[in-house]
Amino acid sequence: MKNSFRALVPADPKSKSRFCSFLVIATLICGTYFIGYELIGEEYQVKLAKWEVPGTLQSAKSNKCKNHCRPFGTDALPKGIIVKTSDFQMRSLWNNPTEDIKPNTSMNLLAIAVGMKQKIIVDQIVKKFPLSQFVVMLFHYDGIVDKWRDLSWSDSAIHISAMNQTKWWFAKRFLHPDIVADYDYIFLWDEDLGIENFDPTRYLSIVKDEGLEISQPALDPVKSEVHHVITARQRKYKVHRRVYKFKGHVRCNKNSNSPPCVGWVEMMAPVFSRAAWRCAWYMIQNDLVHAWGLDMQLGYCSQGDRTKNIGVVDSEYVVHLGLPTLGVFNQSKASPKAQIVDNRLEIRRQSGVEMAAFRKRWQKAAEEDRCWIDLFQ
Repeated sequence: MKNSFRALVPADPKSKSRFCSFLVIATLICGTYFIGYELIGEEYQVKLAKWEVPGTLQSAKSNKCKNHCRPFGTDALPKGIIVKTSDFQMRSLWNNPTEDIKPNTSMNLLAIAVGMKQKIIVDQIVKKFPLSQFVVMLFHYDGIVDKWRDLSWSDSAIHISAMNQTKWWFAKRFLHPDIVADYDYIFLWDEDLGIENFDPTRYLSIVKDEGLEISQPALDPVKSEVHHVITARQRKYKVHRRVYKFKGHVRCNKNSNSPPCVGWVEMMAPVFSRAAWRCAWYMIQNDLVHAWGLDMQLGYCSQGDRTKNIGVVDSEYVVHLGLPTLGVFNQSKASPKAQIVDNRLEIRRQSGVEMAAFRKRWQKAAEEDRCWIDLFQ
């Protein structure tokens, strides 16, 4: 082998230098000991040392492992040190068992967009959710945080503040799937919900038994502001997955197989499984802060059959109060008699614009992705 190799090496020094340089480059690219190190000659061994090739030649080991899944950017780290997910569990700054925050055993997440005007309602909502099972996160869209400190659960909640942003803006930036991967269910709620007839523990039990990946509590049809018939409570059911509607622009019958007749929940009180949220998060557009249009496509995140995996829970229901929240504020905080500014009409207009934009993006993406298969076509 050595003699055969030497026969390939040119005799003249210049050509020999070029040939050996080629071998070095080939070795770097291939990362394999396809030549004997001692055959290269002393001056090229020095070059290899200068170019740190001994380390590069170890890439034979790397090639053997290159197909192992790694998060992007972690190539320089040993696999065992990589932590792929996180959570919102707060940690003690010192070793004091009496003050240490005990980790929860069964973790779910309740995230609510809140303003000071609905503080009493939010307090009632949070107190319904046992802190042993839920992490609470508040999205403060009015920028006020300190005035929540007097509530008994406030110090154990996560507070995030950004002026005049929607809960979907917050969710896109602070509820990345890898961050909430340890939570079984994510409740992404509005603040104007009456929860007198709602128990989150019973609700989760029903959702698990029914195999619902995306769900919402039904709305009390008498006391609530109901925008879509499918969200209204049906007294004789524990859960319903479809609605029958024989009047109006959209009609639903037993043969209907698309939203809003089946596979649909409203965006004021959705509940996502871990897997469903991982899908839904990617569908939320970074620059579109309203959820209009998103609800019609949630079925694609239902982890299968949207007619079975999406439903409305009737036995645990809430009241949608329909209070004026985001977009209504005092023009001047300095004066208690300041004029009230109501921008809700502009918000509705913007919601319509964003819904149209989302639908166009969906259509364009569906047309351009030749590998995508429409599960519901």
